[in-house]
Amino acid sequence: MSAEDLENYETDMELQLYREYRDVAGLFSYVVETERRFYLANHVDLQARSADGEIYFDLTLQDAWVWDIYRSARFVKKVRVLTFKDVNIEELTKTDDLTLPKDADLGN
Repeated sequence: MSAEDLENYETDMELQLYREYRDVAGLFSYVVETERRFYLANHVDLQARSADGEIYFDLTLQDAWVWDIYRSARFVKKVRVLTFKDVNIEELTKTDDLTLPKDADLGN
């Protein structure tokens, strides 16, 4: 497989992932961004913890969707994330502009 083939494959996978995100975003109440992943979830519990003088975040998500191009199953019942970096959580409303119009050109 050439470098160009690999790049085309990854571009295709990213486009498929974005389309899936667009289709499922309206099913969730929260957008959660960590240092390594992006999630959609319907329940979020964030706890700041400390150990040996270091602060970290213990994040539990339920009924979630994971933005990860390499996961075969992106819907998960429960996710627990431990991170030393900030966590961004946004509550969605049904009027948020997270979804594109159905007629948006995505290379179909």
